[in-house]
Amino acid sequence: MKRDEDASPLIFNDHVLRDDDDDHPRHSFRDRYRSFWSQIYSFFPFLIDDPRFSQHGSRISLLLIVFVAVAGLISFFSILQRLNSPYLCKKDGIVLHCPRVKENPSLWENPFSATTSWKPCAERRDGGISDLPPENETSGYIFIHAEGGLNQQRIAICNAVAVAKIMNATLILPVLKQDQIWKDQTKFEDIFDVDHFIDYLKDDVRIVRDIPGWFTDKSELFTSIRRTVKNIPKYAPAQFYIDNVLPRVKEKKIMALKPFVDRLGYDNVPPEINRLRCRVNYHALKFLPEIEQMANLLVSRMRNRTGSPNPYMALHLRFEKGMVGLSFCDFVGTREEKAKMAEYRQKEWPRRYKNGSHLWQLALQKRKEGRCPLEPGEVAVILRAMGYPKETQIYVASGQVYGGQNRMAPLRNMFPNLVTKEELASKEELAGFRKHVTSLAALDFLVCLKSDVFVMTHGGNFAKLIIGARRYMGHRQKSIKPDKGLMSKSFGDPYMGWATFVEDVVVTHQTRTGLPEETFPNYDLWENPLTPCMCKA
Repeated sequence: MKRDEDASPLIFNDHVLRDDDDDHPRHSFRDRYRSFWSQIYSFFPFLIDDPRFSQHGSRISLLLIVFVAVAGLISFFSILQRLNSPYLCKKDGIVLHCPRVKENPSLWENPFSATTSWKPCAERRDGGISDLPPENETSGYIFIHAEGGLNQQRIAICNAVAVAKIMNATLILPVLKQDQIWKDQTKFEDIFDVDHFIDYLKDDVRIVRDIPGWFTDKSELFTSIRRTVKNIPKYAPAQFYIDNVLPRVKEKKIMALKPFVDRLGYDNVPPEINRLRCRVNYHALKFLPEIEQMANLLVSRMRNRTGSPNPYMALHLRFEKGMVGLSFCDFVGTREEKAKMAEYRQKEWPRRYKNGSHLWQLALQKRKEGRCPLEPGEVAVILRAMGYPKETQIYVASGQVYGGQNRMAPLRNMFPNLVTKEELASKEELAGFRKHVTSLAALDFLVCLKSDVFVMTHGGNFAKLIIGARRYMGHRQKSIKPDKGLMSKSFGDPYMGWATFVEDVVVTHQTRTGLPEETFPNYDLWENPLTPCMCKA
C-alpha cells in the first residue's frame, strides 16, 4: 500500500479511516458504506437494477446466488455436526457410535490411534474341548531344569510347555535350578501359582507336579547320562524334537532335557506353538498372591508420592559391576578404576581378555554399534531431551550400580525423585521376600510392568519380557528403547548444541516406544509377540 499511489479497492485506506489526522479529509460511515458497495457492484453488475440487463438474466443470477448460499450453509452445518458428533465404527461385527478423540503428543502414553489395530488373542478358549490323551497314553515324561535368573527361568518354562506339546509328552513341573550368580534355592511353588498354572493349561498339555511314583530312582534324572538329552542346539526347530528327542522319550519313558536355555526357535516352529508359549507367559504363569499384593502396594505408593495421583516411570538400570565387566566397553572413570576393572575382566573372562591389547578398539567398535550399557548420566540427559521434567517420579529397578553414589549423582541431580523398592517399603514389609532373590526380582518385574513409562538401558531377558508384555496388553503404555548407537554419536560430537541434540532424540525415538511392529525372520517372540499372539482388532 505504501508503494502504490492508489489503495487496493478491497482494503480501506488507513489514512482515510483516521479521524484524528487533520491533513486528510474525514469520511462518514455512510460514505464508506457506499464506497464499499460500489466496489461490489463493479464486480457483480447483474446486482444493479439496470434496464440493460434482461429480467430473465436477473432471475437466473438471483437463483444462482440463492443456490450457492444454501449449499454453503448446508456444507457448513454438516462439517460442524461431523466434528462434534460421534462417528460409526465396527466392533465385533456390530456398528457402534464411537467418540472422536482429539490427541496431543503425550510423554506418558502412546497415541490412541496407533494402538487400536491389534488385540491379544493367546488366551485360553472358554468351553473348549480337550483332546489330550490320558496320562498313561502320552509319549512319555520330560523333565527340565530352568536355569539362570527369574526371567531366564520364565522363558525356559514357556519353552518346556511348548516342547511337551510338540512331542505329545507329559511335562513334570520344572525345577528352578540354583544359578552360580543368583545363588538362589527357590522352588517353582515359591514364586508361581502352581494350581493356576496346571489348570489353565489343562486343555493344552498334561502337567504333573512330581516324578511318577513308579520311577524309583529319582536322582538318576539329575545324574545319569542315559536319562539326559544333551545335544539340543540353540533355537532348535520343532522338527528336531520330533526326529531326535521323541524316539528317546518313547524308549526310556522319562527323559531330562539339559541344558534347556534357548533350546527352541521362533520362526521355525508352527504358529500355534508360539501362541501356546504366549498363553503360558501372559496367562498361565502368575506370581503368588502375596507377591502380587506387595507389588500393587508399591505401585500405589509410586502413584501417590506427590500427595495427589501422579504418573511414574520405571527405569531398568543395568550398570552393575558384572554387566560393565562383561560388556568390555570403556566408561568414564579414574585410572585406578580402569585398572581394577581390567584385573576383574582378566580374572573372570581370561579367554576374551587375552593380553588386553585389543580391548580399546573392541570397546570403540561396540560403542559405535550401540552394544554398551548406558551410564546413569547418559540416561538422565536422554530423558531430559525427551521432555521429562525434573519432578518426574522414577522407580529404579537395578542391582548395585558400579561406581556407587558418584556414578548415580548426575541422574539423581537431574531427577531427584528416584526411589527403589527398599525406599518405598519398610524392612519389615520386605523381610518375607528376602528369603528368595527371585521374589525380590518378581516385585521389580511387576512394578515395572504396571508403570506408565518403562525405560530400558541395555538388553536382557527382564527388559524384553517387560516390553513384550506391555505390547501384548495393547501397546498403549510407552516402553522406551533408546537407540544407543545414535546416542553414542551424539554424545561424542563436541559441536552439537542442545537444541540439535533434543531434535535428534525426539525424532529418533518416536517409533521406539513399544508401538506395533511386524515380526521378521529370527525375531524375538518375548519382546515382540505381535504376529503369532495378537490378532487384528
